[in-house]
Amino acid sequence: MARDELISRRASSFGSRAADYAEHRPDYPVDAVRWALEPVTADRPKVLDLAAGTGKLTAVITGLGLEVVAVEPDDAMRGELAVLMPEVTAMAGTAEQIPLPDASVDAVLVGQALHWFDHEKALPEIGRVLRPGGVLAGLWNDDDLSIDWVRNLDRIHSSTDNRQNKRGIDLPVELGPFGELTHGEFRHSQRRTAESLVATASTHSLFLTMAEPERSQTLDAMLAYLKSQPQTADGEFDYPLRTEVLRTIRL
Repeated sequence: MARDELISRRASSFGSRAADYAEHRPDYPVDAVRWALEPVTADRPKVLDLAAGTGKLTAVITGLGLEVVAVEPDDAMRGELAVLMPEVTAMAGTAEQIPLPDASVDAVLVGQALHWFDHEKALPEIGRVLRPGGVLAGLWNDDDLSIDWVRNLDRIHSSTDNRQNKRGIDLPVELGPFGELTHGEFRHSQRRTAESLVATASTHSLFLTMAEPERSQTLDAMLAYLKSQPQTADGEFDYPLRTEVLRTIRL
């Protein structure tokens, strides 16, 4: 399968497991969202959660008391968001065609999705809907590989994960009307059991697009490893994450 075809397949794979995504995926640390929005000067900024999915990031933004509009292309994902947060305006749309007027928001936040965008089209479009001085920030949760048992768990599926087939974490600001890039990193965690952590892994695009029996065998191997470790064998534990944030200002 060609790289671009695989990227497209993985990017569009989440809707088939929208309810599981809503149940198992982690949220984002409040400190990371506050940092992303730090340059915004409006008293009560209007924030676009772009590619909002089931609303993991939306919920954190609304928890800060901010006005939010969510844009998500997948009907099933957007439907989960609407059920969980009926007070939020949730619209069909993509990063390349945002259904909002020019200069209508103070910030655009993107959780776990900016790497799927067609940057050449999306960044000018994001620049269109942002007010001058507004913020664009991408947030990514990832495993904290500085911890031995997390790194060993990652190795179980890393041999099957053709990482070159997924765009890396990047924000090519030169493609839009944006200033220099600022980077932040934040500690985060998710309360999990061995079984629910494997369920979380199963909602990642790698596993959503992996053929059987490789998918089941890899997930079973992950569960067996977690059951063999004293930190994760029984009951709940905190799964260590790090949240990376890339931020830029609309010129």
